[in-house]
Amino acid sequence: MFERIFALNAHHTSIKQEIIAGITTFLTMAYIIFVNPTMLAATGMDHGAIFVATCLAAALGCFIMGLLANYPIALAPGMGLNAFFTYSVVLEMGYSWQVALGGVFLSGCIFTLLSLFKLREWIINSIPHALRFGIAAGIGLFLAFIALKNAGIVVDNPATFVSLGDVTAFPAVMAALGLFLIVGLANKQINGAVMISILAITLIGLLAGNIEYQGLISSPPSISPTLMQLDIAGAFNVGMISVVFAFLFVDLFDTSGTLIAVAQKGELLDSKGNLPRLGKALLADSTATVAGSMLGTSTTTSYVESTAGVAAGGRTGLTAVVVGVLFLLALFFSPLAGMVPAYATAGPLFYVAVLMLAGLVQVDWHDLSDAVPVAIICITMPLTFSIAHGITFGFISYVAVRLFSGQYKQLNPSVIVLALLFLMKVIFIG
Repeated sequence: MFERIFALNAHHTSIKQEIIAGITTFLTMAYIIFVNPTMLAATGMDHGAIFVATCLAAALGCFIMGLLANYPIALAPGMGLNAFFTYSVVLEMGYSWQVALGGVFLSGCIFTLLSLFKLREWIINSIPHALRFGIAAGIGLFLAFIALKNAGIVVDNPATFVSLGDVTAFPAVMAALGLFLIVGLANKQINGAVMISILAITLIGLLAGNIEYQGLISSPPSISPTLMQLDIAGAFNVGMISVVFAFLFVDLFDTSGTLIAVAQKGELLDSKGNLPRLGKALLADSTATVAGSMLGTSTTTSYVESTAGVAAGGRTGLTAVVVGVLFLLALFFSPLAGMVPAYATAGPLFYVAVLMLAGLVQVDWHDLSDAVPVAIICITMPLTFSIAHGITFGFISYVAVRLFSGQYKQLNPSVIVLALLFLMKVIFIG
C-alpha cells in the first residue's frame, strides 16, 4: 500500500527512513503548537480551541501535501502571519478575530483559484526579487519587535514611543536565556532546538513559581469556540483589501520559497530545474489555509523546517503524513501548551526573525532603486506594527523610485497595477 501511494522504491527510500524523517521534521516545527495559541489568544480567542485548531490544521495540511502532492513537506499555521493576524488586523486595526478569520478564508480561496488556473507562476515571476526579500526581512523585524515586547525588553514611552524595559526582570532574563539556548543547540545541529528551549524555559518558570502547574496530558479541549466562527461578510469590508492581499502575498512567497528550498535539498527538481506536481503542492497549501480558517487559526503554510526531515532522508509524502499523525497525537498535550508563558516563546520568535533576515544579503544595496523600497518595507513593518502597511508602501515606493529614476521600462504591468491599488487604498481609506 505504501509503495503504491508514495512510490518509495522510485525515490530510493523506505518506510523506516520516512518515519525517521517525519519525526525529525515534527521536532523542528512543533514549537508552533505552543507559540500559535499564545499569540492568537491575545485577540480574545479561546486558547484551548486555538490549540486544537492549530494541531488539526497542521495535520490536515500535512495529509493533503503527502497524499495529493507526495512531497516531504509539512504545513502548519505560519509564523509572521499569525503575528500580523493578532497585532495588526485585530489589535491595531480594530477588526474582530472573526473578521480576521474571514480574511484568511478569502486569501485561501484566492490562492486556490490561482493554483487551479495556473496564475501563480505569473504572479510570482512578476514580483521583483528585491520586494520579496524585503517583505521576508520586514516580517522578521516585525517578529523580533514582538519578541522584545513580549519579554518586556522593549516598553512604550510617551516621549520616545519605545524605550528599554527592565532587562533584569524574570521574563526578560528567561527570554534571553531561551534565545541563547536555541542558538547553542542549533549550532550543535540538535533537532528540536526551539521546542527544547520552550519546554526548558517553561520548566524553569514552574520551578521558580512563576507558572501554575496544570498537568501534562488530557483529552483535547473543545474547538467549538472557534469552529466556523469566521465572518466572511465582514472580510469584504473595503479596509480589509490590503489585509487579504497581505495574507495572500506572504503565503504565496512563503510557500514558493519553501517548496524550492526543500526540493533542492532533496534533489526533487526535474532536469529543467522545475518542481513536478507544483500545482498539487500549492493546492495543498491553499486548501489547508481555507480549512484552517474554518477551524479557527491563521494562515496555514508550508514550513521550511521540512528541510530537516529531507536531510534525514525524507523523500516522499509519507514523511508529511508522519508529521500529520504526530500533530494529532499532540492534541492530548493541551495542559502543557496552556502553561507556556509569553516569555518562553519570545526567544523562538527572535530566532525565527534572525532566520528571516538572511534574505537581505540577496539585495543589491548599491542599487538605490532596490535598496530604498526594501529599507522602507523593513522599517515600516515593525514601526507601524503591520505587514500590510509594509507591503503597501514597498510597492508604492518601488514604482515611484523607478519612475523618478527613468527606469520605467523595468516595471511590469502587474507591479504598476498593484502599486496603484495600494495608493488608492492609502488615499481613500487610510
